[in-house]
Amino acid sequence: MKERNREHLQALGNKTEYSMNYAPEVLETFENKHKENDYWVRFNCPEFTSLCPITGQPDFAEIIISYIPGERMVESKSLKLYLFSFRNHGDFHEDCVNIIMKDLIALMQPKYIEVTGLFTPRGGISIHPYANYGRPGTPYEEMAKKRLANQPY
Repeated sequence: MKERNREHLQALGNKTEYSMNYAPEVLETFENKHKENDYWVRFNCPEFTSLCPITGQPDFAEIIISYIPGERMVESKSLKLYLFSFRNHGDFHEDCVNIIMKDLIALMQPKYIEVTGLFTPRGGISIHPYANYGRPGTPYEEMAKKRLANQPY
């Protein structure tokens, strides 16, 4: 890959350093070369882990991130490192999903984003939190309301 196409990405192509603490600063973006188009970008992280804030026991989940990009897009390796940084982070399932969504909104200002957490059962109960956002004052704001209202969970 030519240097001019890499912009200023730090994580991609360099030795991987994993943070042992929640690290939103590792997230990186690059320019959306098709900003005139609406299209979906979907990430699936089937090995997400975090810690229960009460017991300190590990929680396991599949995290699904879907978004319609605006001007910037999240770089996938930096996203992987970011999601890995939750490994020693203690928060409830619902908090993890909302934190991920809010960090990605602050990072790249997508037109629309949704984050789903499919947490594995503990104590016989599984939790599947869902959070979404549509850019205010745009059709995506109404899309967010409709998709939230029609969630099957």
